[in-house]
Amino acid sequence: MSRKIIIDTDPGQDDAVAILLALGSPELEVLGITAVAGNVPLALTHVNVRKTCELAGRPDVPVFAGAIRPLVRELVTAEYVHGKTGLDGPGLPEPSMPLQEQYAVDFVVETLMAEPEKTVTLCVLGPLTNIALAMIREPQIIPRIAEIVLMGGGCFEGGNTTPAAEFNIYVDPHAAKTVFGAGVPITMFPLDVTHKALTTRARVQRFRDLGTRVGTATAELLDFYERFDEAKYGTDGGPLHDPNVIAWLLKPELYEGRHINVEIEAASELTMGMTVADWWGVTDRPKNAFFVRDLDADGFYNLLLERIGTL
Repeated sequence: MSRKIIIDTDPGQDDAVAILLALGSPELEVLGITAVAGNVPLALTHVNVRKTCELAGRPDVPVFAGAIRPLVRELVTAEYVHGKTGLDGPGLPEPSMPLQEQYAVDFVVETLMAEPEKTVTLCVLGPLTNIALAMIREPQIIPRIAEIVLMGGGCFEGGNTTPAAEFNIYVDPHAAKTVFGAGVPITMFPLDVTHKALTTRARVQRFRDLGTRVGTATAELLDFYERFDEAKYGTDGGPLHDPNVIAWLLKPELYEGRHINVEIEAASELTMGMTVADWWGVTDRPKNAFFVRDLDADGFYNLLLERIGTL
């Protein structure tokens, strides 16, 4: 039986690769994809989701536009990483598939209320604004969510947007605080694990060697996207963050982590958006997240290659 998921995302090249992985995996039934402002403004993220669905040959997937800005703070974007479109690299054509008229937050609420309890997993690849808004709008959805699997945060790696904070959490720390405090099972992929999933030249070449339109586009996305992190970290390749969320649903045995307490800092400007991860259990705060710290990087890239190769 396929696992029902909603992908909430702000593409971003790594988001696009995560969407391709999901659409190339028959074990997953993508009920819809909701766009949020994050890597680039909302006007671009919903376009990028549809470009990616069309690249995968899946114009049937419903796409919804959600929050245009964070709950409290002004929007911070990351064109310096992703380029002015958010999907710079392959030059994908403008999408012809429609954007759904329904607001993304309403779609999330309606779907969770309609589907059997604990059968829908939320896969969150960007700031948590849409999910927090859905929880605030209809608290009855909270016990109905099977699990939230998200990319965000960091502990031992520090932050990538400020010394303390990772981008997705930093953009909307108040939304993250709402979600982490809701009592839903959470699996989080922080920088501590995604920085071990490097897009080396050899790995990117394997996508190009597929000889398919999707394989070539994936290589071009990664070529553009990795240049920023290569310059920043001095590595061969950059961390491939978001596809880990989808890979976890397909092959959790690729990963290792620990069930811990994670609190979100939303008051201090110095540490705004910090994920305060109690890895060593030094507090008695309740364990609210499975914090993933290690992965089999070769296994992860083999999975990506195999599934993207089917598109």
